[in-house]
Amino acid sequence: MMQYVYIIAIFAGINVILASGFNLILGYGGLVSVAHPIFYAIGAYVSALLAQKVGVPIPFAMVLGALIAAAASVFVSLPSLRVSGDYLVIASMGFQLGLLHIINNIELTGAASGFANIPSLIDGPYRNPIFTFLVWSIALASVGLIWLMVSGPYGRAITAMRNDEDAFVALGRNAMRMKVTLFALGSGLAGLAGGIYAHFFLFLTPEQFGIFSSATLLTMVVVGGAATITGPVLGAVLLTGLPEAIRFLDLPMAVMAPMQGVIFTLLIVLFLFLRPQGLLGGRDGGLDAWSGGADTDDAPDGGAAR
Repeated sequence: MMQYVYIIAIFAGINVILASGFNLILGYGGLVSVAHPIFYAIGAYVSALLAQKVGVPIPFAMVLGALIAAAASVFVSLPSLRVSGDYLVIASMGFQLGLLHIINNIELTGAASGFANIPSLIDGPYRNPIFTFLVWSIALASVGLIWLMVSGPYGRAITAMRNDEDAFVALGRNAMRMKVTLFALGSGLAGLAGGIYAHFFLFLTPEQFGIFSSATLLTMVVVGGAATITGPVLGAVLLTGLPEAIRFLDLPMAVMAPMQGVIFTLLIVLFLFLRPQGLLGGRDGGLDAWSGGADTDDAPDGGAAR
């Protein structure tokens, strides 16, 4: 039983990193993308391939996976944002579906049958508790770094860019550079989470990184509270535990599998209409912050919400 709890805690920590990075893009940057899981996949597959095929030390492989995910995000965001922010949705979706198709059909990544025999970062009888501590240390460090970035002058610049880009550009600031930077940082965190996932669970399949994963991450951010620091953390923990709670209902697989998707969809719809600020958004966060109407006086240095 304790090993099961450790596994859920590790998965929740990975989701905290993912949701916090996605919140940096969606909540703080106001950039709508559906392809966050593909950068998660890039980090996972790159790290696993480097460690298994090339013999790169696992920590270094994980860092390289995160950097390559960040670089790939620039490839997606730079051309689409130059035309219009709306094109980011189309470009990101096309990139996600295209790359998943490649992963699903080449032998190097194990194709549809999955990529196995990935080297483990930690071995031994205390593997799970050590990994739990490591994952949550990285998750809390990621949340702390985001808080430092959005709570100072740069955070106020992000808010200004998100709420009124034309005025921001009129002041001589480079909105394009800021958008690409936010997208790259959030995607780099997703890549790091992918490397952690790969070297703990030791098996990858393309299905793990599809559209359903995009919907799950969106639910975590919206339910917890977009444009807040602690909201995605709460959303990730709650929505990691929810599917496990459904398992205990002992329902037939034909019922249980679609139920998770239905519940997540209903949560998004309900929160968008009834509480767009999320559980922890209050007056200072949530998707209402995109309108510029959020009161940021209580945030650190007058910047983004907690």
